Amino acid sequence: MSTRCRTRRPRHDRAWLPLLLLFICLTPSLLVAGCHAEEHEAHEEATFRLVASHPRRQDVVVTREYVCQVQSSRHIELKALERGYIERVAVAEGQAVTAGQLMFAIQPQVYRAELDKATAEVAAARVEYENTRTLAQGNVVSASELALAEARYQKAQAEAKLAAAHLAFTEIRAPFAGLMDRLEVREGSLVEEGELLTTLADNRAMWVYFNVPEAEYLDYATQPPTARRRPVRLRLANGQFFAETGFVTVIEADFHRETGTIPFRADFPNPAGLLRHGQTCNILLDTPIAGAVLIPQKATFEVLDHTYVYVLDAGGVVRQRRVTVREGLEDLFIVTEGLSEGDLVLMEGLRQVRDGQQVQAEQVPTDSAFAHLKLHAE
Repeated sequence: MSTRCRTRRPRHDRAWLPLLLLFICLTPSLLVAGCHAEEHEAHEEATFRLVASHPRRQDVVVTREYVCQVQSSRHIELKALERGYIERVAVAEGQAVTAGQLMFAIQPQVYRAELDKATAEVAAARVEYENTRTLAQGNVVSASELALAEARYQKAQAEAKLAAAHLAFTEIRAPFAGLMDRLEVREGSLVEEGELLTTLADNRAMWVYFNVPEAEYLDYATQPPTARRRPVRLRLANGQFFAETGFVTVIEADFHRETGTIPFRADFPNPAGLLRHGQTCNILLDTPIAGAVLIPQKATFEVLDHTYVYVLDAGGVVRQRRVTVREGLEDLFIVTEGLSEGDLVLMEGLRQVRDGQQVQAEQVPTDSAFAHLKLHAE
């Protein structure tokens, strides 16, 4: 009897087939990605560009903005001059009043009675004085007695005037034309002497106060008087500009020790009454700077809070140079130290170079380099 042996091929011989299929599928993607990377690098090399130009010297105007407080040119508190009950409130909150208009009336009975009494005393003193003068003319009484009678008469007249003044104080009238604020009392209220009744503001002219740092104060104060008379603008809380322009009229005497600032005051006409006492706005003050050295902000970079530029020497080697920036003008910087008009500054391609590297840079005219940059020209 014969025995047949069947030989079976191991299954692991076919385990490489899935890997082969995966490799075949991924190979085109890898080739395509490699092609794209090469095309991107070639594109970057093709668009790589270094542009250099000179700084620009020009008269400019620096606009500085400050938070400010608006106040009425006349803003007062109306208070009771006498004690008593409010008999009448003749005005309403927020009402515009004219000079001399009645606003409050305090019950005058007591003060009217005092005036009547004082008037009667004046009449009695006058009769006494006239009788004494007649007797003195006949040498019946001495001159000193006549003088005493005259003094009593004058005293009675003075007391009558005082009583009339107290009676007048029971009527509170507007000392000037203005706008009333909130009523602090109502009819029937008992008020004491000196108690607040309301406030009154004359808003036809407004005083705008703002604090200026010392360095900016020096920039302003050292200008000629004609330059300091430049108009200032007011930006309201909604972002719009106030229609009227103002002028700086007052600089206070002392700096604030804590803040190092000094208060300025600008005066604004307010014919439409849009501005109100206590408003907070922003004031824009223009300061002209003659012969400022300007460079584009994009031509600078910062290292450890210092500003630098790349300057090309005669051999085309870029050198890193530190500059001092005074102001920013949207797209530009005003440089006070580190640059002159004759320096050739790298304007574009700063990230593509390093200090001490020799480069081929395209030099463009200054006007072309600054053509699309924003600045405030004088």
